[in-house]
Amino acid sequence: MAEAERIIGTPDTPGAGGAEPEQSGVEEAGVPAEEPRGRRRIAVLFTVAALAYVLDLVSKLIVVAKLEHHAPIQIIGDWLRFEAIRNAGAAFGVGEAFTIIFTVIAAAVIVVIARLARKLYSLPWAIALGLLLGGALGNLTDRIFRSPGLFEGAVVDFIAPKHFAVFNLADSAIVCGGILIVLLSFRGLDPDGTVHKD
Repeated sequence: MAEAERIIGTPDTPGAGGAEPEQSGVEEAGVPAEEPRGRRRIAVLFTVAALAYVLDLVSKLIVVAKLEHHAPIQIIGDWLRFEAIRNAGAAFGVGEAFTIIFTVIAAAVIVVIARLARKLYSLPWAIALGLLLGGALGNLTDRIFRSPGLFEGAVVDFIAPKHFAVFNLADSAIVCGGILIVLLSFRGLDPDGTVHKD
């Protein structure tokens, strides 16, 4: 809990999470200060999120139109195929009885990322959070708008490796973002760009 509070912190508080105090916007000599670098990182976050979201959305539209109710397409022999499947559970088909819970979790993840964005100065964190945001939005769109109903919609999955669960591009973005966050945490890099050593 303490670790989560340190990372999320209170973005506007000087020194929170080891961050340097924010510049006032005007130097003592009256010369305007350099624009906070955090704005550039926020742009990266939303650019990565938009790209992940659009790729996921377009791929699902194609799968529903061209692949659903058709035979799977073999991509790499027996090792990889495209097969349209509706998944009411979480990533990789886990927990199909808890669709609404996963919908709430996805919405909560989006809120947390939006809060973190206010203190985002790290490019790697911007990429990681952008992947999480884009993936969460992609699957949340399915849960809201697809059958069987509002907030209970089944997610469209179609990437089917041999001996593995079927997933989609949103799942891939979430997993890649999560792995990157773990690596950044091990390196001690915080979203505000500071490095800490426990």
